[in-house]
Amino acid sequence: MINKKMKKYQVCSYCVMDTSDPEITFNEKGICNHCSNYNDVTVKELFLGKEGKRRLDLILNKIKKEGKKSEYDCIIGLSGGIDSSYLALKTKEWGLRPLVVHVDAGWNSELSVYNIQKIITYCKYDLHTEVINWEDMKNLQLAYFKSGISNQDVPQDHIFFSTLYHYATQNNIKYILSGGNISTESIFPSSWHGSAMDAINLKAIYKRYGSKKPLLDYKTINFFKYYIYFPFFYKMRTVRPLNFMEYNKANAIGELKKIGFKSYEGKHGESIFTKFFQTYYLPKKFGYDKRLPHLSSLIVSGQINRKDAIKELSKPLYDESTIENEKKYIAKKLGITKDEFEELINNQNRHFSDFPNWLVWQNFFRLLNRIVKFFFKKKFKVYS
Repeated sequence: MINKKMKKYQVCSYCVMDTSDPEITFNEKGICNHCSNYNDVTVKELFLGKEGKRRLDLILNKIKKEGKKSEYDCIIGLSGGIDSSYLALKTKEWGLRPLVVHVDAGWNSELSVYNIQKIITYCKYDLHTEVINWEDMKNLQLAYFKSGISNQDVPQDHIFFSTLYHYATQNNIKYILSGGNISTESIFPSSWHGSAMDAINLKAIYKRYGSKKPLLDYKTINFFKYYIYFPFFYKMRTVRPLNFMEYNKANAIGELKKIGFKSYEGKHGESIFTKFFQTYYLPKKFGYDKRLPHLSSLIVSGQINRKDAIKELSKPLYDESTIENEKKYIAKKLGITKDEFEELINNQNRHFSDFPNWLVWQNFFRLLNRIVKFFFKKKFKVYS
């Protein structure tokens, strides 16, 4: 059960993160630990200019060399969002031969379908769409609502990544290209929720709150496979190319619009469910406004200034005139009434750690990483 001691409200003097993150700290200048961590640690994983190009060229040449005898030399998950769509454009520019996979978990917006088609047509890629068993997805999402935890996107996020890993192994692909990046996603409070890859947590929640029906077609990835088998035995690497260049969100949208891409209102507008979850469920139920870490990431990377971020935060999170219809739509799709859906939204708040999870294993892995780094000046990495 969540039992966080309330802090006196404070907002960072440099970014816009505030005490809705219960673990936030501030220095004597009022600058938060997220900003300090970005400057002291995170930015060291970002390579720009000539050095970024040099490192990226080495990675691209390695991908091409190792995959030259295969039909595909890498795999990309295409959601229709800005980051993955821009990455698809760059992949064409680099001359790679990706297996492009879209995972349809039942919540695609019409605009995302349109944008995906624009990307595929322009890049001349073959699109492989994996449609997730709706009964599995529906039952798992209902279990998550009943659990009362914050991250209701786990059922979607986990299957997105696990599907990529399974497609990669089936096609003997060693490189997964991800649109994840430091420039726009460097800041996120770990206190808000756990990892979407935590299959122990996912299965525990479904066992307690799910239907008696097993998840027949829902593929998961356990801790051993994610942290040990795939990167060290199978030699699979997840590469984030956008960390090796000057990635600017506004510029990326401009490039995408040249091929007919249409931008979304807000982050993750490609998913009907994610949009509702981030703009209504999280702030209403937990007081978590995901615009804070998103805008703060853009501030520390120099893409916007604090004044503009504050102006953006002054806008309403959702449209009061349409939110009730959104609730009705989601409730109907989940097979419950709107009143039942309201009850699920308003039930007791819980933390993911109230259920079995992989934190012990994750902490052990981090300790092992520190030991290896101390003695061998190296560290285990899931991402490149």
